[in-house]
Amino acid sequence: MRVSLTVAYEGTNYHGWQVQPNNITIESVLNQALSDLLGEPVVVAGASRTDAGVHAMGNVAIFDTNTRIPAEKISYALNQRLPADIVVQESKEVAATFHPRHCNSKKMYEYRILNRKFRDPLKRYNTFFYYYDLDVKQMQMAAKYLVGEHDFRSFCSVHACVETTVRTVYALDVDKKDDVVTIRICGSGFLYNMVRIIAGTLLQVGSGVIGPEQVKYILGQKDRAAAGPTAPACGLTMMGIVFEGAD
Repeated sequence: MRVSLTVAYEGTNYHGWQVQPNNITIESVLNQALSDLLGEPVVVAGASRTDAGVHAMGNVAIFDTNTRIPAEKISYALNQRLPADIVVQESKEVAATFHPRHCNSKKMYEYRILNRKFRDPLKRYNTFFYYYDLDVKQMQMAAKYLVGEHDFRSFCSVHACVETTVRTVYALDVDKKDDVVTIRICGSGFLYNMVRIIAGTLLQVGSGVIGPEQVKYILGQKDRAAAGPTAPACGLTMMGIVFEGAD
């Protein structure tokens, strides 16, 4: 049977999702724990290959197994074998043809910025500390230029190997609660480092380095050098995925 896992993790101690030689990754830990639990070689396939230091509340992975353990019970047994910073939120049987990277979906991310005078040690792993005051209204104005279907080449790492840099952003919001500014983005899919480059560019807008209307110009340039810096990984969390046709 094919089983889907919804996986949450705190990514600080890992070199991203994807298996790498000589490095500990989320995928390698899941593969080992599942293989030990089920007594057979297991290789998971994830929906999003998050980078080193990036977190998740709802990444999705699938694997095939011959086990007689009910799919919905696998999460309970698996969590007994996983480290405290990786927790499977749900396991369930899915169609043998289902693959999270080969179907239409909406992916949701949040980038959190701790905007205050001094660091907060309790938020050091899941926010990016930024000392200078941020103008959230200016960031909100700039974000509107990125909603819709666009060529996001300016917001893509130069190392990305993709057929097209056109993506659709369904929603992009910025708000502030207490001392945390949150950038929320929902899209059909994202290019390599796209969300972090958007966050870095909106940080420039919020701190007054560039105006909100400059984002429209950056988008039209189709040049990575035109956009802002890539914001640090620690502030980024993958919130979840909604698959087309799912409940």
